[in-house]
Amino acid sequence: METKKNTRLLSLDTLRGFDMLFIMGFAPLVVALNALHPTAVGDVIAGHMRHVPWDGFTQHDMIFPLFLFIAGISFPFSLAKQRGSGSSDKHIYLRVLRRGVTLVLLGFLYNGFLQLNFPDVRLASVLGRIGLAWMFGAFIYMSLKKSVQYGLIVFILVGYWLLLAFVPAPDAAGASPLSIEGNLVGYIDRHCLPGKLIYGNFDPEGLLSTLPAIATALLGIYAGEIVRSTRLGSGERKSLLLSGIGVVLVAIGLIWNTVFPINKMLWSSSFTCFVGGLSFLSFALFYYIVDVKGWKSWTLFFRVIGLNSITIYLAQQVVGFSHMNKFLFGGISQWVGECAGEPAGAVVLRAGYVACCWFFLYFLYRKNIFLKV
Repeated sequence: METKKNTRLLSLDTLRGFDMLFIMGFAPLVVALNALHPTAVGDVIAGHMRHVPWDGFTQHDMIFPLFLFIAGISFPFSLAKQRGSGSSDKHIYLRVLRRGVTLVLLGFLYNGFLQLNFPDVRLASVLGRIGLAWMFGAFIYMSLKKSVQYGLIVFILVGYWLLLAFVPAPDAAGASPLSIEGNLVGYIDRHCLPGKLIYGNFDPEGLLSTLPAIATALLGIYAGEIVRSTRLGSGERKSLLLSGIGVVLVAIGLIWNTVFPINKMLWSSSFTCFVGGLSFLSFALFYYIVDVKGWKSWTLFFRVIGLNSITIYLAQQVVGFSHMNKFLFGGISQWVGECAGEPAGAVVLRAGYVACCWFFLYFLYRKNIFLKV
């Protein structure tokens, strides 16, 4: 834990907090609100509060890649700060390696590794993918010329597409190479990834699908480089450039979707481009509003979450927020449910969970306690 706040882009902490809010109980709250007062628009919004089973896209599918993208944005600032303080590149490489490994280990912890029931422990994890993708993205950014980096991203995304499209899983004869049964990603995990796969024969955070996630991290790094640049002039120009890149990437993703479907579970190349574009657009909007225009008064709610994003992700696994919520709001929820109907009681309970999580983070914020990885 650290006991000081770092100087950083307020928009970055705000966007990170906005992103994490949806896995801090806000998505179930949206669903509960729609159940209380169903509307056609509400049905559409509520439908975006869950993942699609396979091909396709919802807002919920963007939470993870946006977080990885945001992790990338921070790196050019961190790299410049470390080099400015006299750190050698060797020392920076070691720090990047340490952070990547730490996130992988935290992923093990999140998945119950300390229970020592190894055959049933899932080694793949969200935190592990963030750690590996960010780490390799940082290594590539530090080690290779920019033209080589761009070429490598194209090679990864096109190569991944061709590999999955034309090399089906050898143990799934007759299945489509892009189906959950017949894809090469699952085959490699079944034979090379120890422990439990979350879907039995497939894991969305497995080995091969980490490759296109590296491209997601690199896109975030380039977004951070744009904002940090002094050659691009005003914040308005930077926001416009970020938006333009976002539109182009979204278009590429939608076109690619016609032959290689947008699929979060595979982290398909079309998905990488599509959510990369949406991430550029999201960051451009938040950067313009918060850091360029200076409209900051509304950001505290989200920054409290964004400054301790890893903390709240881990805490929901190890801290009894559900028990706390039932203790504090269970009676009120039951009373409201009896008076106004069960959907109203569910809204109170869902809102109570969000409140428990947020006030826990607000306590840490007021004490200047932040988990730094």
